[in-house]
Amino acid sequence: MSNINKEEIGRFRAALLAEDRAAGTVEKYLRDLRQFLTFLDGKELAKERVLAWRDALLAEGLCPATVNSKLAALNRYFAFVGREDCRMKYLRVQRRLFRSQERELTKGEYERLIATAQRGGKERLALLMETLCATGIRVSEVQYITVEAARQRQTEVALKGKIRTILLPGKLCRKLLRYARQQKITSGEIFLTRSGKGLSRRQIWAEMKALCREARVAASKVFPHNLRHLFARTFYRVCRDVVKLADVLGHSSIETTRIYLISTGQEHARQLERLGLVS
Repeated sequence: MSNINKEEIGRFRAALLAEDRAAGTVEKYLRDLRQFLTFLDGKELAKERVLAWRDALLAEGLCPATVNSKLAALNRYFAFVGREDCRMKYLRVQRRLFRSQERELTKGEYERLIATAQRGGKERLALLMETLCATGIRVSEVQYITVEAARQRQTEVALKGKIRTILLPGKLCRKLLRYARQQKITSGEIFLTRSGKGLSRRQIWAEMKALCREARVAASKVFPHNLRHLFARTFYRVCRDVVKLADVLGHSSIETTRIYLISTGQEHARQLERLGLVS
């Protein structure tokens, strides 16, 4: 029988949290592990069954990158329980030359989302989206946007065992402090629920998705992390320094930063046309 049980999963979750993994990452790992457990259906854990699960995911039409992300969750679990014999090699994925147009949020679309939120009286959401896009922070780092940070025009973000300083634009700080005064928030986190708790990733995601139809922006483009991508592309166009951008985003590897800078298929096509190699 499989030795993966609720108690073991609970210990795995605690270990991930102890590593200072982001809450979203922890939940994804656990979700993938439970999916594999359902596939296992009580059978003995063995590498052959991990291989069968990988093939089943591919047969469902999942892209290699998605399958690899699920294998990463399992491999981390296998390392935790000392089952190195079950670890799987990742599928080889060709580096993408350009990004799908269906997922590329433009500055114009971002501005329509902001305007739509403001027209609808959703001041908190509009300001939150501006904060994410103007700073490049992750949605899990919203908790570090405090009254004190707005006054100092910078905040220190501690995540994944690293601490980095994020500078906040002056105009954004003025808007944040004005909003805080309106909400009678004198210290601590600025983006709070009515009950005074920090906004969850799920709530932020849902509120952004609700804007799509009125703002005339495809839902496939509207999610918090896409604001971070828009920040990265805009920042790079101004400074043309991928190393500095990596530092700002908190990336350990420049290769991760390069993924953010992949152009769209249309941009790639225009670059090919400008080569002038066809008479």
